[in-house]
Amino acid sequence: MFKHRYLPITEQDRKDMLEKIGVECVAELFEDIPVSSQSESGQGSRIPEAMSELELMRHMKDLAGKNATASTHAMFLGAGVYDHFIPSVVNHVLLRQEFFTAYTPYQPEASQGELQALFEFQSMIAELTGMPISNSSLYDGFAALGEAGNLAVGAVRKTNRILVSEGIHPQAIETLKTYGYAANYDVEPVGMAGDVTDLAELEEKIDKDLSAVVIGYPNFLGSIEAIHKVKELLDGTKALLIVVANPLALAKLEAPGKLGADIVVGDMQPLGLNMSFGGPHAGFMTVTKKLMRKMPGRMVGQTVDENGDRGFVMTLQTREQHIRREKATSNYSSNQALFALASGVFMSAMGKEGIVEMAQQNINKSHYFKQQLQEAGFEIFNERPLFNEFVVKVSKPVEAINDALFEEGFIGGYDVSDYVESSEAVLLCATEKRTKEEIDAFVEKFAEVAK
Repeated sequence: MFKHRYLPITEQDRKDMLEKIGVECVAELFEDIPVSSQSESGQGSRIPEAMSELELMRHMKDLAGKNATASTHAMFLGAGVYDHFIPSVVNHVLLRQEFFTAYTPYQPEASQGELQALFEFQSMIAELTGMPISNSSLYDGFAALGEAGNLAVGAVRKTNRILVSEGIHPQAIETLKTYGYAANYDVEPVGMAGDVTDLAELEEKIDKDLSAVVIGYPNFLGSIEAIHKVKELLDGTKALLIVVANPLALAKLEAPGKLGADIVVGDMQPLGLNMSFGGPHAGFMTVTKKLMRKMPGRMVGQTVDENGDRGFVMTLQTREQHIRREKATSNYSSNQALFALASGVFMSAMGKEGIVEMAQQNINKSHYFKQQLQEAGFEIFNERPLFNEFVVKVSKPVEAINDALFEEGFIGGYDVSDYVESSEAVLLCATEKRTKEEIDAFVEKFAEVAK
């Protein structure tokens, strides 16, 4: 058993346990399972023989080496998860045991460090979004949108409809529909007029039964929506404006709160979180003061103790775990405190000027990328200003283009042909990590395989 030291059970342990429960061998434990459903031998499994720890580590590294990552390929894929710079200090702080192993800080007297970190996260997100109230994170951006839908329907009484722009990430829309199905409200799409939401169609669909309108900022195609015009269409109604925002873009764009948003949600991945093949990440939600008592998840508040010293506590809890179940506005069981901390450390390390510079580089490099593609003869679908991604029309299937690019060391874009009439189309992205040399090389190869 020495070479399997990470397996604590000895043969004697196994014998003692079988004797205790009154069976002769492990196979007897599976007698109720039909033989046809068992492995070919009728017992055991198809799992290979156990390896030593050294062999297992080598095997896992070999498997990991088969993955194409941002360290092996230049990534031009965005569509919701982005290849951004993360300073090393983020992981160094995250791996401190008092943070890495911390659970929900139910006892504030023993959890001031964790509570303060979450409070600072909330403060920075509130500043970025231009909203007064933030929670201490949700599971991810899509779940945050679902919770925002539930909040809107609960806050705007006697309504049961939400209008969502088709410029929202399609998976986010599906998540919202799932929430709507469970909470018994309708989620209706609003089409696109080119690369932005069709405001004429939106205006036609607004009525007294409307709970909220959901708009992207930037939208899924990378374009900047006219949030203030959407807000104007809602004047005279009780409907709320829900903005799904990229938090990095907010370093350069006008804050949604200043444009009339009632709820702002999104995913923190662009600010200090690894792509992790799609997750886990952390969602954020900010609301107006009017809605703060309906906020899902957890909120950390600042107070003073009996000696007048500053302290932090969880406050305004709307979950059934903290209040009577019939009064709960959410059944959220937890947040993403560790990843909220990561984003908080990231924002602190970069500072206001650093985040603004990072956002500006995303704008500069994506616009250079766009210009080079246009000079190479490609038509860009986006007409509105954009942040760090845009749609390119192509004449070949996107999958075939991406396969050819992959062989040359590039991860291509996302197929968005459904958004572009009578043409194949791909959503491409350039973040601050892409160099001029990488962009130029990509454009040269793209021109070879996409025309």
